[in-house]
Amino acid sequence: MAGTVASPLNNLAFAAPDESGWRMPEEGEPHVATWMGFAPSAGFLDRRLQVGAHDNLATIAATIAAFESVNMLVCEEDYALAAKKCGAGVKLIVQPIDDLWLRDTGAVFVKNTQGQRAAVNFNFNGWGNKQVHGDDAKVAGFMGQSLKQKILTTSLVLEGGGIEVDGEGTAIITESCVLNANRNPRVSKAQCEAELKRLLGVSKIIWLPGIAGRDITDGHTDFYARFTRPGVVVAGFDSDPASYDHAVTKRHLEILRKATDAKGRKLNVVVLQGPSSVRKKYKNNDFAAGYINFYLCNHAVIAPEFGDVKADRNTRDILRDLFPEREVVQLNIDAIAACGGGIHCTTQQQPA
Repeated sequence: MAGTVASPLNNLAFAAPDESGWRMPEEGEPHVATWMGFAPSAGFLDRRLQVGAHDNLATIAATIAAFESVNMLVCEEDYALAAKKCGAGVKLIVQPIDDLWLRDTGAVFVKNTQGQRAAVNFNFNGWGNKQVHGDDAKVAGFMGQSLKQKILTTSLVLEGGGIEVDGEGTAIITESCVLNANRNPRVSKAQCEAELKRLLGVSKIIWLPGIAGRDITDGHTDFYARFTRPGVVVAGFDSDPASYDHAVTKRHLEILRKATDAKGRKLNVVVLQGPSSVRKKYKNNDFAAGYINFYLCNHAVIAPEFGDVKADRNTRDILRDLFPEREVVQLNIDAIAACGGGIHCTTQQQPA
């Protein structure tokens, strides 16, 4: 938003394999809490969008808080506003942040069979140095330290939104993000896989091409494909031939339908198309109208709706079928979408 800052290139000094047996749990496993960030007021040029985004964040947080604890990072100067918007059900934690996307800036939590917990710091660099991120680069470390958890370090640069796991050894990752030279220059796919195996406990990565340069994330996985449980993936498809996402989402479906997971199971792929229209109030060139960007909290699925009645209902029905044991809650998050993200992008789970 405010400009670009430089950061050093990766030194490729990856650690030796860790025998601790770290594993990133699947998002649907029980949580202790959800972490979020209250967007800094100073980061908005559009007052209307600022108010809408704050209202959306408060709504998301309050909705999740009905199912599990929510920790909201907030700049000191925004504390009073956040307290007023979010209410007593959300725990506010003062910590400087540059932006609201805790999925990408926050720690990725892992655990092992010995009951140990750890926080992975993936060296957030502003999605490839696209915006100022001095405070956001410290968020993952802050989260680990505040929880008194071991912090796992790495030379890899990536974001939580680029990682999707089934908790049983399989990951889905987009090449356009993780293998992008603006994050990991000179890092091979094999090096990346070895490091993610060490940190996240994955043994098989399904690589999707994604698409670079069209949005700030360079094509995060969590807008394309998500595990609903091991062996089952819900994937987005853009049916508009004129859209830049049409060809890439078609290719993703081809790859996923031919793929098997770490246990050798052929994936069951459920297609979830986006809305054909959205409400006009916040519609802009950055508007991220994706149903795939839902969030799983304890006993619930928190998903967006965009005012396309048919598509919204179809999404609700599909999610109910995929998660029969969870309550499906749909929210209007149009201002967040206008900022380029979704519900999943604003959240980061802390596993139980």
